[in-house]
Amino acid sequence: MESRKSFEDLIVWQKAHEFVLLVYRYTSCFPKHELYGLTSQFRRASVSIAANIAEGFKKKDKLRFYNISQGSLEECRYYIRLSKDLSYIEDISRLKLILEDTSRLLNSYYKAISASLPS
Repeated sequence: MESRKSFEDLIVWQKAHEFVLLVYRYTSCFPKHELYGLTSQFRRASVSIAANIAEGFKKKDKLRFYNISQGSLEECRYYIRLSKDLSYIEDISRLKLILEDTSRLLNSYYKAISASLPS
């Protein structure tokens, strides 16, 4: 099996990056008064998912970074709900689907890395 040379080779990062792009697309239509509120928070949390996967890629303590990604992912779960409840997004199905895929991949990747570490 060929080793991965970059975080960009990780499917989990690719899916997280797809989520970030989607969040930016959706939040660009949010009300202007949310620019420094929900828009900023939602974007920051989505970027944190992908950024921590990238940062942890070459680190010895990579599980810490992946755990931070998991926390940011849960934060985004709430922002999706809040955006729907505030009627900023009508159809959240695409966001939820990409987030669920990212969550599943991140959890699997975390478990695989954890299992490969010495006891």
